[in-house]
Amino acid sequence: MPHADSAFIPSGLNKTQFWEHVYDQLSALLEGQRDWVTNLANASSLIYSSLLAHEAFGDGDKAVNWCGFYIDSPFFPTPRVSHPTSTEGAAGQRLLLGPFCGKPACQFINTTPGKARGVCADAYIHRKVVLVPDVEAYPGHIACDGDTKSEIVCPLTLRGDREDISLGVLDLDCLALNGFTEEDKIGLSRIADLVVTACDW
Repeated sequence: MPHADSAFIPSGLNKTQFWEHVYDQLSALLEGQRDWVTNLANASSLIYSSLLAHEAFGDGDKAVNWCGFYIDSPFFPTPRVSHPTSTEGAAGQRLLLGPFCGKPACQFINTTPGKARGVCADAYIHRKVVLVPDVEAYPGHIACDGDTKSEIVCPLTLRGDREDISLGVLDLDCLALNGFTEEDKIGLSRIADLVVTACDW
C-alpha cells in the first residue's frame, strides 16, 4: 500500500472511532523505523492530513490549521560552530520546532523557570495535556498564527524505571473556538505515547 493511503479516512466515523483509526494507521506507518525525525515527520503529516479529511475538523473555519512537534533542544544535533546568542531560551531550557504541517511557526519555546510561557511550555513542564477552548483567554499564549482560536498540546514523556523524561510536545491548532474535546484529548494522548515508544531517543 502506498504510504499516502495511510491518511484515508472512512466516512461516518465518530471522534472516538476516528482517533482509533488514526492510531492504527500510524502504528503501521511507524513499524520498522526508530529515527525520531522520520517518525515525527510522518506522524505530523498523517494526523494533519487525516484531520483535514474528517468532517469534524477539516471544513472551512472549523479546520485544524497546524499540527506538529516541539522537542527538547538536547535531542537535536549540537552545532559544530557556536554563534553568540541571547541567553534567553538557551540550549537545555527550550523546545525547538520539530516536524510539522501548517504555516511557519515559532522556532523555539522558552522553558526556563520563571520565563516560560504559553500552552506548549505549560504542557511540557507539567507533563499534562493542556486543552485550550479559546487561546485569547489563555495567560501567556504565544500567537504563532493569529487565525488560531483553540489549541491542544500533549506532552511527550518517556517512561523510565527510575524517572520519566520530558521529550517535548505534540501541538495542534484549530481555526474554531472549542475546536477540541475530551475525546480528542484521549485520542491524541494515545498517539503521543505511541510516538514516544516508537522512537529511539
